[in-house]
Amino acid sequence: MQTSANLNLMIKATRRAARSLIKDFREVENLVASMKGAGDFVSRADTAAEAILRDDLTGGRPTYGWLGEESGAAPGEDPTRRWIVDPLDGTTNFLHGLPHWSISVALEHKREIVAAVVYDPIKDELFWAEKGAGAWMNDRRLRVSARGRMIESIFATGVPFGGRPALAATLADLSRLMPRCAGVRRWGSAALDLAYVAAGRYEGFWERGLHPWDVAAGILLVREAGGLVAPIHDAGNALEDGELLASNAALHGEFLGVIRGG
Repeated sequence: MQTSANLNLMIKATRRAARSLIKDFREVENLVASMKGAGDFVSRADTAAEAILRDDLTGGRPTYGWLGEESGAAPGEDPTRRWIVDPLDGTTNFLHGLPHWSISVALEHKREIVAAVVYDPIKDELFWAEKGAGAWMNDRRLRVSARGRMIESIFATGVPFGGRPALAATLADLSRLMPRCAGVRRWGSAALDLAYVAAGRYEGFWERGLHPWDVAAGILLVREAGGLVAPIHDAGNALEDGELLASNAALHGEFLGVIRGG
């Protein structure tokens, strides 16, 4: 399928960053890691990958703004466009040698995500989407799951760790959801969780305490695959609030009601 120049740039930059990360992942025991907060590690590999992405993306589009997990925000000459980047979503998995982590890159235009890439280098699964053009994994079109019964459905979330404040709320969510579904998975990469909803592997995902770079690309993947994304709190903002829920359309209302406390 023909893709835009912006998406081609995103895919090329993501693959180059992935080569650097894979090299470091193979030598994970030698990585130098520093603490960035309770239980939240940032590795040399993480910052090196973001530098590659920033060089390639801003080099190709020097007027666009930037928001990266490690380097923060930088305005561009074009105030309507910015890159939103997580160079390594699943850092804790990475540092423990667990082969489940990803690179997430999104392009925002006038406060709306218009292009997205989530790449799992270990499995060589490249999830991508453009507004109005559908969601894809490599060369296969994605659609969300068609399941319509909660008891047959699998959901994903992130369980807060290291004293993070959303733990009590997440445990309450689980107590309401677990009796009504076929299972909940906690795999440690929100970007991949959202990509898996788009691919129909999960029926839904929710999490609190996130950042725009964790979810920007995944939001577009889900929507372009026919799914729905909503803030957990009514009248919130799914991208900016750090709290969101995504699912197929058939289960969305019921799932949202459970997570909101119904």
